[in-house]
Amino acid sequence: MSNGAQALMKTLADAGIEVCFSNPGTSEMHFVAALDDEPRMRAVLGLFEGVATGAADGYARMADKPAAVLLHLGCGLGNGLANLHNARKGKVPVLNIVGDHATYHMALDAQLQSDIETVARNVSPGFVRTSMHTEDLCRDAVEAIQAARGLPGQVATLILPADVSWGEGGVPAALPPKSEPAAADDDTIAAIAEAIRSGGKAALLLGGQALREPALIEAGRIAAKCGVKVFSEVFPTRLERGAGRPPVERIAYLAELASLQLSPCKHLVLVDAKSPVSFFAYPGKASELVPKVCQVHTLTRPDQSALASLQKLARALDADKAEPELQPAVRPGRPRGRLSAEKICKAVGELLPEAAIIVDEANTSGLMLPVMTAGAPAHDLITLTGGAIGQSLPNAVGAAIACPDRPVLALVGDGSAMYTIQALWTMAREELDVTVVVFSNAAYSILNVELERVGAQNDVGPKARSQLDLTGPNLDFARLAQGMGVHGVRVDTAEDFCKALEYALSHRGPHLIDARIPESLNRTKRRILPWLLRSLPKLPAPLARALKKKLAP
Repeated sequence: MSNGAQALMKTLADAGIEVCFSNPGTSEMHFVAALDDEPRMRAVLGLFEGVATGAADGYARMADKPAAVLLHLGCGLGNGLANLHNARKGKVPVLNIVGDHATYHMALDAQLQSDIETVARNVSPGFVRTSMHTEDLCRDAVEAIQAARGLPGQVATLILPADVSWGEGGVPAALPPKSEPAAADDDTIAAIAEAIRSGGKAALLLGGQALREPALIEAGRIAAKCGVKVFSEVFPTRLERGAGRPPVERIAYLAELASLQLSPCKHLVLVDAKSPVSFFAYPGKASELVPKVCQVHTLTRPDQSALASLQKLARALDADKAEPELQPAVRPGRPRGRLSAEKICKAVGELLPEAAIIVDEANTSGLMLPVMTAGAPAHDLITLTGGAIGQSLPNAVGAAIACPDRPVLALVGDGSAMYTIQALWTMAREELDVTVVVFSNAAYSILNVELERVGAQNDVGPKARSQLDLTGPNLDFARLAQGMGVHGVRVDTAEDFCKALEYALSHRGPHLIDARIPESLNRTKRRILPWLLRSLPKLPAPLARALKKKLAP
């Protein structure tokens, strides 16, 4: 007879869950032991819970199905919360399995006892359950998997008390067939088609599943036939882009620039996306970015099929035979001279291989990445969906495990990298084909930008400035990488960077390039930026658009 953990492991494997990212403790030991009983389950250890949760996020984005994450009690779940937040915002399917004390031990309020369900609801609002009986465990697991993998994808949390795990009488349960999501109804299609035909400037805002190539092609057909603009949400969960695919313009991070992009629109059609809002609130500035004269329409809810809905809309607009615009193949050329963030982006665009996966957390250093890689060979782009930094290195671990035959390139700021630097150890242990590029500018550059934008006092003193820079001591990422078994080099010229990137991409396994660069936005530029942004509404439209293209192409 199986114990609860063994039955649970079989249930997970039968449901198609093939990977468990883990950071276990005492209460999870029976689950850990059960890993040896199930050859279909791969176990991947993370030295920090945020690595395990972020890896599960990256895996699901590329595998289109959840992995399991094994965490230790409420404290372990709390340590992994930031990357679960990013997964929740990205509508990514993740199955948390969180160990708890034995049911009879809970009332004793031992040192590690906590309210796990309350912690979990921050990132699992749709499904949190404590399985209190061994005979119910696998049925609870099936419901958790169903919740995670449905549309919209979500983080589902199953809490597993120790005695439920070790108890005898576990019975594996089968997952019912997955139902296909419906398309938008005919009335919705007709109303949006009429709005697009009305003559006012219309735009599609794509997110989630609408940013995969088949849906992009349908959106491109509508754009070609009807003159509709096609936007992507600012931080896409997974965007399929590059040569031969329909181009899409991402909404800008800076609210002033996003408002400028949307200003001509009289109709904005949401396709698996939400209406754009400012990332933060700013004194005297609107939080909602859609112009007051623009009518917002919802083509698909998150639980509907974006592809099927776009296909219906294309037919309604007689656009289903139109030829979409496709991005031509073009490389930006090799950079030369002293290294900078822009030259790194240029080198990536020049050297990016076919079918690469870019995990982008370069922040301010990556402003030129979209334009430099637009014509590179077809690739996937993963971005920071929830804004909680420390996502890229763990995401790269998961993406590499989901797609072992595809090169993964993680672009990360130095401050962000330090949140989950332990991911390098997992890359080395699992022999993953990941190249990490650290933009080492020795500053929390994005926060220096925000310090100017939020209207803080002009003469910021040394104590405040010290909270936003990373000097004294300087971080040496090449040595950190080497200490965790990853090949690491340090470069400060464009020529050396290209040489290091070519070497990493031609030799399988994990590599790290510590790229020493100045800040993309120095102090003078940061002081000018708020003034430029405030001036945009007063400028002639062509000049404002040209300025936007310069600031955030």
